[in-house]
Order: sequence, then structure tokens, then C-alpha cells
Amino acid sequence: MYKHPLLDRDKMTPREALDILIEGNRRFTSDVEDEKDFKALIQITKDKQHPFASFLSCSDSRAPVELLFDQALGDICSVRLAGNIASDKAMGSLEFASKYLGSKLIVVMGHTSCGAVKAACDDFKDGHIGEIINLIKPAIRHEKSVTDAAQRNSKNPDFVEKINELSVRYQIDTIIRSSDIVDDMIQSKQIAIVGAIYDISNGKVKFLDDTYVG
Repeated sequence: MYKHPLLDRDKMTPREALDILIEGNRRFTSDVEDEKDFKALIQITKDKQHPFASFLSCSDSRAPVELLFDQALGDICSVRLAGNIASDKAMGSLEFASKYLGSKLIVVMGHTSCGAVKAACDDFKDGHIGEIINLIKPAIRHEKSVTDAAQRNSKNPDFVEKINELSVRYQIDTIIRSSDIVDDMIQSKQIAIVGAIYDISNGKVKFLDDTYVG
């Protein structure tokens, strides 16, 4: 089993995994990323993987998880779907990474100005996009602070960001509620889950500390 440059992954705690991500994003935003020997990492990881964190994040081309946190091959199990929605298939991937690959932390990460969230705010319908929208709509129902119907759409950036964060929280609740594997591993302190928002305007990731469960 190979090790993270800082810690033995078998002994790593969820909090330590979170700290590594926080520090990695600081490097990314400071443009001082660690040097990586990708040829060596290919050989190290060719027979077995042991990611220390798993992400459910958006498929937006501006939000590549490994780059944002200055991580390399074998570090992150990345599940990317428009709107970072907790679909059954997404949850299955997170379950596998947690139970069978040894990931210590699940991060549900949205990002500012998310097109899928905007589409949900406008009740957009076209092809299979509606399947994505349906998993974001509960966040819209839960948002009560904007009472003017004319302001509850994508033209209101404040409303969009309110829905963005509420959706991250809703996806976390969905994962814990729907996945016995994840819930059991959280209860036994094997893993933790936390929400985050990536700001596409400055590269910074804000972790939602009150969403941390583990």
C-alpha cells in the first residue's frame, strides 16, 4: 500500500484528509503546487489504488477536483455529475470508494454560477437534463427567504447561490439517508462527509463546516 506524502493512508483520519485538501487548495490559489513525479505514480498505483478522499462534484470544465486541491494520481476518487447530484449511480461510486478503496472523506462540492443550478431555478426542461433538475428542485422548495416569485430564477445571482448551497446540503442528506453503507461507516467513525463550495472567480474552496458529519 503506497502512502500519501504526508500520512500513511491506512492510519489517516477523516479530519487529516480534510486538512490535506484545505492545504492543497491554498497551494493551488497561491500558484505554488507541489512537484509531482507522474511516471513514478503510474508505477506505484498500477496494481492498486487507495484514494484518501472521494468527491461528488459538478462536471463543469472549470472545476477539476485534482487540480483545485493540488493532488495527483491515486489521491482522489472523483464522481462528477452536472449539479453534483446524489443519483443512485453516484452514491454507488462513493460507497465503493469508501468501503472497498479505503477513502476516508466524502466531499460534496458545488461551485458558484453553476449552470445546472441555474437551470433548476428556471425549471428548464430538455432531454435527460430534467433528471438532473429533479434532484436539485428540493433545494428550491426549501428556500424560503426570497418570497418575490419574480426574483426566484437564474437572473437573481443571490438566489442562485442560495440554492447552490442548499443543494449541497440536500445532496449530503440524501447520501446519508439513502446509503446504509455510508451511514454505517460514518456512525462507526471510519469516514466523514462534508460540503464545500468552489468559487470559480478566485479558485478558493469554502468548506461548510456545519455540514461535517463523522
